[in-house]
Amino acid sequence: MEKWVCTVCGYVYDPEVGDPENGIAPGTDFADLPDDWVCPDCGVGKDLFEKE
Repeated sequence: MEKWVCTVCGYVYDPEVGDPENGIAPGTDFADLPDDWVCPDCGVGKDLFEKE
């Protein structure tokens, strides 16, 4: 699984970890995140993330 980086703040979304604080289970691929998911650190949308 590929990691994705927020181009605004540098937060790294790691699918192996997920985003448990926001209800995203470990093992959730970036493509499978809900459309309304936002960066937990700065609040921007998925469209501002790039593959690491």
